[in-house]
Amino acid sequence: MFKDKNRLIFYIISLVFIAINITLITIDVYYFSFLPIILLFVLASFISLDKVLLSIVFLTPLSIQLIDIFPGLSINMALPTEPLLAGVLLLFVFKLLLNNQLNRKILLHPVSITIYINLFWILITSLTSTMPLVSLKFLLSRLWFVIGAYFLMIEIFRKQKNINKFIGLYTVALGIVIIYTNIRLLSYGLNNQSASNWVVQPFFNDHTSYGAMLVMFVFPLVFFMLKKTDDLFEKTLVYLFFGLFVFGIILSYTRAAWLSLFASLMLWVVIKLKIKIKTILIVCLVFVVSFLTLQRVIIDNLEENEAESSGKFSEHIESMINISSDASNVERINRWKCAIRMFAEKPLFGWGPGTYTFNYAPFQKYQDLSTISTNFGDLGNAHSEYLGALSESGLLGMLSFMLVVFMAFRTAYLVYHNTSNKSIKQFTLFIVLGLTTYFIHAFLNNFLDTDKASIPVWGFMAILVALDIYHKNNNEDTLSYNDKESLKN
Repeated sequence: MFKDKNRLIFYIISLVFIAINITLITIDVYYFSFLPIILLFVLASFISLDKVLLSIVFLTPLSIQLIDIFPGLSINMALPTEPLLAGVLLLFVFKLLLNNQLNRKILLHPVSITIYINLFWILITSLTSTMPLVSLKFLLSRLWFVIGAYFLMIEIFRKQKNINKFIGLYTVALGIVIIYTNIRLLSYGLNNQSASNWVVQPFFNDHTSYGAMLVMFVFPLVFFMLKKTDDLFEKTLVYLFFGLFVFGIILSYTRAAWLSLFASLMLWVVIKLKIKIKTILIVCLVFVVSFLTLQRVIIDNLEENEAESSGKFSEHIESMINISSDASNVERINRWKCAIRMFAEKPLFGWGPGTYTFNYAPFQKYQDLSTISTNFGDLGNAHSEYLGALSESGLLGMLSFMLVVFMAFRTAYLVYHNTSNKSIKQFTLFIVLGLTTYFIHAFLNNFLDTDKASIPVWGFMAILVALDIYHKNNNEDTLSYNDKESLKN
């Protein structure tokens, strides 16, 4: 055994690692145990980066927070996804410096350009931040999400089968979370709305982000349900997952998720009926004018609504418009008002990316407080991607983020109308419907600082860009289970 020099070195290193690890464990230091896993992923990143990224996609719904393992830490991150994405970011920079070879079509795509603008402004406002270290950490985490889930994914999505894998891996892992969550909920009663908020832990912080991801992925599942296939097992599996996700959406008791799902379904109706944009704009204008005209009457009626969140679906839905006594709704409005007041004080650069939770407390007004109000930001932040960006990075921060969203939808529009491939056309539609659920939800909550939402959202944008660059002129239907089958009309 010891004749082989390399094998001898391997055993010596292994014994040294075991000795050091045992010593550290005796003094309650467990970090060193992760070293072999980290080294394995580093090696795999050089050999097969696509498999590493797809592994991260699968691990994302199953990731847990560092502070859940080691309570009391002053820093936090999602394990194992964020350390792996940080490693992917370093590898990306290393390869960029080494050979400077990146696909110009990806780098110069309109969506990519708007992302550069948004990242640049986040950098500027991090330097002017009231808490620079917090803001720079926010920027760093945004970078590893964007690099890993957008730029590198686009190149991986050159192969259409990897798009299927991306959706399939996240769906399967999220399906595991659904089963785990509802088994826990069952022990408290399936109609126990209050328990639904925390039975998703430790995988999700609360039911809102969990519900947002469920409705986002239900649309790709619908696409694969509509595909023709001779494989009965795969077809049955897709239907089972669809049923599981619908079950999860209902029992998530996430009103914002239900609302975003309804809005996406309305968008699907508009697209299918081929309603012109001019007509939509006129309807929106009439709606806005009517609201402004009848604003006082509408608000008075809303304040009379006393329906509370509960396990009864009718009451839970009715409580969506209770702005007087529903604690969740009142607190959300309180956070929005704080964000607007913060913007009014620092309209150009904002308070700094990631700093809302540390700065909003002095901007609360007594008359806006709810029964769950706090000065410590431990119940979420601005509860809006748009108002969060407005308060933290000023007007340009919000506009640059909205520009990214607009350009992603514009790309989807162009792919949908310019491709002659029915499969690509329909797949683009269902991906953009999934994205719509998130960006509607983003008016009410913000999760892009978490791996759970960032990887799917940036990943869906990467799918749209990959379809635009590589696949919209492809006549082969490789998005189905069976490439020989075509999409239902």
